[in-house]
Amino acid sequence: MWILAPEILPIALVGAIVYSTFLIGQRLLNEAAYIRIDHKLNELYHASPLSPEAYFLGMAGGMLLAYSPPILALIVLTQVVYPLNLATWGTLAVVLLAVWAISSSIGYVVSTLFKDMRAIWPYSSLLTNLFGVVPPVFYPLALVPADWQWAALLLPTSSAAILIDSVAGLQPVAADAFALAAGALAVEAVALLAFGIYWARRRAREA
Repeated sequence: MWILAPEILPIALVGAIVYSTFLIGQRLLNEAAYIRIDHKLNELYHASPLSPEAYFLGMAGGMLLAYSPPILALIVLTQVVYPLNLATWGTLAVVLLAVWAISSSIGYVVSTLFKDMRAIWPYSSLLTNLFGVVPPVFYPLALVPADWQWAALLLPTSSAAILIDSVAGLQPVAADAFALAAGALAVEAVALLAFGIYWARRRAREA
């Protein structure tokens, strides 16, 4: 990309940061399912003083810490290629937290829907491709047909990348598009995190 399209390299690096953050939730999907299905430890956790939401959020937070080094390395590389200003750093922090909340909630909820690890793998692959490969995460929004750009602004990964790129001056977007991306990301983060906590409590009662 440095040779073929050097102007897109910073956009691709920002996309890699967002996508790596989203993948944390997919790691949670596999880890939570592995603990529940293969080790059958869910009943032990639910019988302990640990609350269901603490179990869910603790595992999600652990995944964030465990997989933060690659994200930090990408952030450093981005800073070298395209130095970020203070506003971009603030946007990056808030946006990545939102993506983490969304992805972790999706990953945890999906992990509870299956009884066989092999049944989970295709859905994990589908989610990573649907949220990371197809939408404009690694490439500019302008390359998406105009009639479909609204859909990209609603997806958490592409909306996050577009918000960071816009604040950094990598790909300016219209004010209404920026507002739609920011609003969608905020609503999805709050709603899905709340649903993840509710679902953790419900699954604990069912157990």
